[in-house]
Amino acid sequence: MANTGKTVATLLIGAAVGAAVGYILATDKDKRQETIDKLKDNLSSLKTKFAKKGQDLEHEIYNA
Repeated sequence: MANTGKTVATLLIGAAVGAAVGYILATDKDKRQETIDKLKDNLSSLKTKFAKKGQDLEHEIYNA
């Protein structure tokens, strides 16, 4: 029964990604480029945050 939860989560994630891709492709070209640029900026900031958290965690583990 534990696999049921994973299956449902995977299904929901796939549906969300599909809806996002569909929305982006359904918009006009200028709006699409604006949306893609915003997504790139958000992903870049998330990447930076995760890298910082990873460094902090590594520092905490090795210097504990």
